[in-house]
Amino acid sequence: MNDLFGQALQDYQNNNYTEDLYTETNISEKDILVLPYLFRSFDMMPPLEQLALKRTYGRTLDVGCGAGSHSLFLQESQIEVMGIDSSKGAIEVCKQRGLKNTRAIDLLHLKKEKFDTILLLMNGTGIFQKLGLVSNYLQHLKTLLNKNGQILIDSSDLRYMYDTGDEEGSILVPFGSYYGELEFTTFYKGLVCEPFDWLYLDPQTFGDLAIENGLNFEIIGKGENYDFLAKLTFI
Repeated sequence: MNDLFGQALQDYQNNNYTEDLYTETNISEKDILVLPYLFRSFDMMPPLEQLALKRTYGRTLDVGCGAGSHSLFLQESQIEVMGIDSSKGAIEVCKQRGLKNTRAIDLLHLKKEKFDTILLLMNGTGIFQKLGLVSNYLQHLKTLLNKNGQILIDSSDLRYMYDTGDEEGSILVPFGSYYGELEFTTFYKGLVCEPFDWLYLDPQTFGDLAIENGLNFEIIGKGENYDFLAKLTFI
């Protein structure tokens, strides 16, 4: 099954919660993703997510909205928001939770829309998949952004996972690859999804790519685990 994420969200929403999701990457062991966390309120969100929501204005697109927690907070704050996700199960949960404007669609297939704020949270750069695809996604995001709009997106610098421990701070990564390119596998109730690519970007690389694609890059918040929140705007 390719939509284990959506199935898990639906189980939780419909009071069939008996197990959590698990994820595994090519550089880390299996890790738990506790389902109630995906249904969290604003007060339970990490500071960078709270900051992004506080900085949101105008017509807003929530990319990869999941269970809809970010979108629902914005909707309750009288902000016009559209939540999109490639998971049909996730979108069904968003509708059940009361989100008014949703679409089960891949970001690259969304066209003929304009937004003042575009949100990509919970490692928003993951949707780019590979370093070589970042420019494609940034160019598409620009087509969805109003002239004075903003893209708020978070990520983490995974450099620490490859630190050799020497005084010069060098890292050891597989030859020919970017250290933020990971392959994820999801497990739920004895089922396994097809592995998928997920990208973490360091600030320097992300900033360089943003400028190359005609976007200003500004870090507006930093977390405690090498994570950061960036704002992208038209140059």
